[in-house]
Amino acid sequence: MSLQGFNLYLFYFKIYNTMAKSYPNQISDAQVMLAGIKTNQDVLEKRSIDENFTDNLEVILNSCIKLNNEQEELKARLKTKTEELNKQMAELKARTSEARKIIKLDMPQTTWKEFGIADKR
Repeated sequence: MSLQGFNLYLFYFKIYNTMAKSYPNQISDAQVMLAGIKTNQDVLEKRSIDENFTDNLEVILNSCIKLNNEQEELKARLKTKTEELNKQMAELKARTSEARKIIKLDMPQTTWKEFGIADKR
């Protein structure tokens, strides 16, 4: 196998083995690869990695970068909303627990079901 054929083999091997990596790692690897392809375009053209291929790869890479950034922003917003929800749920639990105690003390046991209390005592 020639050096060029081996390099092409490594190119495809690396693409298929990036599946287990995180998106940022895959993007970083693709950026390095794209830079290498651009530097060695004249050699790789013989193996159908021409300017069209390179341009297409760059468009896909830029799209992935944009989408990854959007996803990271959404994750940050989700984390903030989750914290807000957790605080509200803790307050809800405290309020319902307080109401439950008062209901059990002041209301006859036969009426507890009206309040969603299934306790026997």
